[in-house]
Amino acid sequence: MKTTSSITAGAMLTGSSVAQSVTAPHQGAHTNWAGNYTFTAPQVDHPASAEEVRKLVVAAKHAKALGSGHSFNNIADTAGDQLGMLTLGGMALDAQGKTVTVGAGVKYGQFAPWLDQQGFAVHNLASLPHVTVAGACATGTHGSGIRNGCLSTAVEAFELVDASGEVHTISRAANPDIFPGAVVALGALGVVTRTTLRVVPRFDIAQVVYENLSFDQLEHNFDAIMGSGYSVSLFTTWQGHRANQVWLKQLPGDHTPLPGNYPAELYGASMQVTKLHPVPGHEATACTDQFGQPGPWYERLPHFKMNFTPSSGNEIQTEYFVPREHAYQAILAVEKLRDRITPHLFITELRCIAADDLWMSMAYQQDSLAIHFTWKPEPAAVNAVIPLIEQALKPFRPRPHWAKVNTIPASDLKAAYPRYGDFVALVKKFDPQGKFRNAYLERVL
Repeated sequence: MKTTSSITAGAMLTGSSVAQSVTAPHQGAHTNWAGNYTFTAPQVDHPASAEEVRKLVVAAKHAKALGSGHSFNNIADTAGDQLGMLTLGGMALDAQGKTVTVGAGVKYGQFAPWLDQQGFAVHNLASLPHVTVAGACATGTHGSGIRNGCLSTAVEAFELVDASGEVHTISRAANPDIFPGAVVALGALGVVTRTTLRVVPRFDIAQVVYENLSFDQLEHNFDAIMGSGYSVSLFTTWQGHRANQVWLKQLPGDHTPLPGNYPAELYGASMQVTKLHPVPGHEATACTDQFGQPGPWYERLPHFKMNFTPSSGNEIQTEYFVPREHAYQAILAVEKLRDRITPHLFITELRCIAADDLWMSMAYQQDSLAIHFTWKPEPAAVNAVIPLIEQALKPFRPRPHWAKVNTIPASDLKAAYPRYGDFVALVKKFDPQGKFRNAYLERVL
C-alpha cells in the first residue's frame, strides 16, 4: 500500500508507548462501559502488536477480542483469554488509493480528526465516536442516513488472525466470495488486527434540531422527513404520539439555509430555541454543535463529543431493524406499548440505514428503519418489556443489533438472514474447533 501519511502505534493513540503485552488474571469487576454487563473471562491480555495477538491466540484454548467495551451483551466475553485490543494503534493513509488503514484499537473519535486534516473523511459515523473501528464494523454499527450504508460498508480489507494463528488479509477485491460474510462477523472468525476503510473527500455538516413532530406526519411523509438531510434522527419517549426531537444534519450548500435562517417549522415541528440533549432533562454540553453552524463531519455526525460521556452513561440499549417500507406500521406497533416502555426509558431513537450486501449486517438487502431504545439501568424491568417489543415487531421480521440486548432466538435470526447458513459454514471453516465460540455465539448461531 502506498502510504502518504501515517501515524503508528504509540503515545498519540494509546496514551503511552507500549513495549510489551500485559497479562493478568481477571480480578474484581471488569465491566463494559455502561456497567450493565460484567465479563467472566478468567484472563485478560493486552497485546502490543499483531504478532503478539497471533501468539496469544495459538496458546489459548478459548479467546475473544475486546475493543472499547461498548457492547451491551456478552458478545466479547469468553471462557478463556480476553484480548484487550486498545493497545493496537496505528493509522496509515493511502491518498492515491483513497483508503485508510487503522489498528484494531483505534476509535473513530481518534482517527477522524487526523483524517480530516489529511483532506479526507469516512461516509458515516455512529451517534457516538467512542467505539473502535474494528468493533463497530464487526457488529454492523450504523449511524444514520437514508442513503448511507452502515459503517461496515466502508471496509475494503482487514487483517484477521484465525484459530490456528494463521494471518489472513481478506479484501473486497481479492476475496469476493467470502468478503461479504466476513466483515460483520461478530468476532466468530478470529481476531481482527487492522482494518482498511474507503475514504471520501472531507466535508462539512450543519446540524439543527426541531421539536415535537407528530407521528401523524410519518404516515405519508416518512421518507421525505428521513431524507431531508444527510443524516436524520427522530427521538421519542413514545408519549404524546410524537417525536420529541428531530436532529437534522445537512451538507452545507445551495439548498441549506445559513445559520439563523432555517425554516421555523419542519412538517409541523418547531425550531429549537436552546441547545438540546436527546434525553429530556440532560445537560446538552456533551452534545455536538447545533443551530445550523457548519463544522467538520466528525464534529456533527455523532450526537456526542469525544471528550464527554456519551448518551446517559449508566444505561442498557436494545435496537431492532425492520424494512423501511414498514416503518410507520412498526412505529405504531411499538407505540401501543408506550405505557410499559416509557417508565423505564431514557429515549428511543429512530434512524434509517441504506441496504448493503454484507451477509450479517442488519441492513442486508433491505433499506431499514432502526428502532433504538436507551433504557434506564433497570435490568429486571427492561428484560420484562423487551420480549413484548419483539413480539410487536415480529410481523416485520426484526433483526436485532448484534451488540445490544435482545432475546430473539436463533430460529428467528435464521429466518431473517438469507445468508445465515452460509455464515455458519464460514465460521466452521475459520474456527472448526470453536476457539472463538462463546455463550453469545452458542445462542445466536
